[in-house]
Order: sequence, then C-alpha cells, then structure tokens
Amino acid sequence: MRRKSLTCQITHAFASPAVIAGIFFLATVHLQGTEVISTNDASKFLGAASCATSSCHGGGGQNQNQFLVWSLRDFHSQRPFATLTSARSKQIADALPIKDPTVDSRCTVCHAPLQELPEALRGEKLNSSEGVSCESCHGSAEGWLRRHTRPDFSHADRVAAGMRDLKNLYVRANTCVACHQTVETSLLKAGHPELIFELDGQSASQPRHWREKNNKNGVQGWLVGQAAALREMSWQLARSSERDEKLAARCNALLWLLQKLDGANSRFPRLGAFPVRSAGGNYPAVQSAADQLARSASEIQWSDDMTFSLLNTLAKVGEDFRQPQLFTDQHARRAERLVLALDRLLASRPQPEADTTLNELFKLTQSLPDFDPGQFSATLDQFARAVTR
Repeated sequence: MRRKSLTCQITHAFASPAVIAGIFFLATVHLQGTEVISTNDASKFLGAASCATSSCHGGGGQNQNQFLVWSLRDFHSQRPFATLTSARSKQIADALPIKDPTVDSRCTVCHAPLQELPEALRGEKLNSSEGVSCESCHGSAEGWLRRHTRPDFSHADRVAAGMRDLKNLYVRANTCVACHQTVETSLLKAGHPELIFELDGQSASQPRHWREKNNKNGVQGWLVGQAAALREMSWQLARSSERDEKLAARCNALLWLLQKLDGANSRFPRLGAFPVRSAGGNYPAVQSAADQLARSASEIQWSDDMTFSLLNTLAKVGEDFRQPQLFTDQHARRAERLVLALDRLLASRPQPEADTTLNELFKLTQSLPDFDPGQFSATLDQFARAVTR
C-alpha cells in the first residue's frame, strides 16, 4: 500500500481545513477546447442512488462496496456541499458579494456540481446536493449503467458507452484538476484557500473504492498530475485580466520544478526554454507544453529506474536555494512544490534515513514567512546523501 501524502498537511499549513474537494465536471480542459464531459451528450445523470443497491455497489463485499465507501468515508460525498453552509463560506460570500453560496454557480460548480446540469440531463432520482458523486468522476450513467457489470462487457465497451476512462492517467488528472487547482482570483482575495493539486498524493489519501490494474505507478500519476496543474495555472494566468501575484509565484515554482526533469524521457517536451522569473509572456506556450508533458507522461512505460532517476535529480537541487538573487518567498514556493514531489517519489521506495530527513524538510516549509533557504538547502543536501538505490 502506498503511504498517504504530505499534500493535505501542507495545504492545511497554508490554509483553513475547509479545503475544497470537487470535480469540475462541467468545465473543459483548457487546451484546444477538449471537453472533460460534454453537456451536449444526451445521456442523463441518474444520481448516486442508481449505484447503491446491495446487488451493485451498495453491498458488503470487497468488490461491491464502492457506494458505501464513498457515502460513509469519502469527503467527496458530504463535505463539499456542507462547506457551502459554513461560516467561512458565508464570509467569502459576503465579501464578493454572493447572496447564497449553496446556489451560486461560482461555488456550486465544484462543491455541488450536479446543480449545474441542464434539466434535459437530469434523471428522476438525481439529488443535486449529494456532493461530488459517482457520475461526477465516471460520467453520466444512463448509457452504460445496466450493462457495465456484464462479464462480457469489457473496459473498452464501457468507455465506448460513455463511461470515463479513469484508467488513463491523463483523463484521470483532467477529471480532478480544475476543482483541486483552479480558484478565481476574486474568490482567493475574498478568503478562499489556495489549492494544491497532487494526483498521486491525493489519490493515496482518499478512501480506496477502486482497484489499480493499469497505470498503477504512483510516481507516473504524480508527474501527469503536476503537468496538468501547470497547464491549468498557465491557462488561468493567461486569460485573467487581473494580475494574481501569488498564483504567478506558484506557477513559476512548479515550472521550475518540472524544468529540472527536462531530458528524463525523450518523449517529454523540454520546459527549460521558458524563463521562470519572466514567464508571464509565455503562459500560452507553457500551457501547451505542459499539456504535452501530461499526455506523454501518461503514455510511456514506467520503470523503477525512471522513479529513481527523478528522485535523484530533484534531491540534488540544493544549490538553487543558495541563489541570493531570489526573494525568500520565491524560494519558499519552490520548496513547497519540491517537498511534495520528494514525498511521492520516495513513497515507492521508503528509506528510513531519507524519510526522517524528508520530515525535516516538510517542517521547514510549513510557514512561508518563516522560510529559511539556507537551512532548507543544507537539509536537502542531507536528504540527497541519504537517498540510495
């Protein structure tokens, strides 16, 4: 079993525990207008209750309890909509102003996405307040619900019938990234917490209601997710008329991180051509390259050697934190992303001494204002020495 990630801990260190979880399933992937889900599809959304019978996914068996795991243990089931009724949400709403967060599309698109469905796509038993539910991830069920459990119905058959292909890491990342990464600048200024998307770590922290057969390598999922996150941030910065300095700093930090992996695979695009500290004019190009990286990373055959190569490369970037020309907050943002990366890379090959040092690196990133680049770089050098094959 993969260990749970530091992602949620770091997110909570910089923001309120009321961190959004959601699937932006009416949104589109922002590059080239490729849709995650098309609302032009005639297939209806039938609601989580359509999956809940004991003979389907509401039973007690290991392969039939998916609905129970989601409804009883997964924060996607109740927490997203409940968050809209909290005092924190009311404060954010009052600052914008938003009359009612439980019905305003700026909030419900992630917290209660079923509310955004047009009437023509609503099944009779659909419950708009059921949070981020089965069809938010797997797609509208009308076209495949009655057939998908048949023994002669292959995965390809299910996908052809309209079920989303979540075995594909690129598709999986695109399903999750918008709500787990993208927040409008106006919402952030009103008090909405910053979000950090990390596909592998957030998957490892989620109550498991699925089985991994293909694309099971966590590090591969991490890389695909980070590339998708960079694409989304670049897209948001390119289209925004209002400069968001914090988002730009986070985007530049992630760009810096992925640039360190240039040359890791011949199929990966090189991101080093985009200057990190002046990426503003290059956001559309960064967006395109990041999408290409996400696609390519999802398609290659992953290996343990690839994992170790990435881990070894990122463990040895301590010199970057000794550059005096960078502001402390720039170093801090880079360190934040780096620690999350090292956590996922090391998860597949735990090493006691390196794990201990990684915990020290994590502690050093918990407060942006108090970040000490010198101390972090020294501890990172210690981590690099502790990493062994």
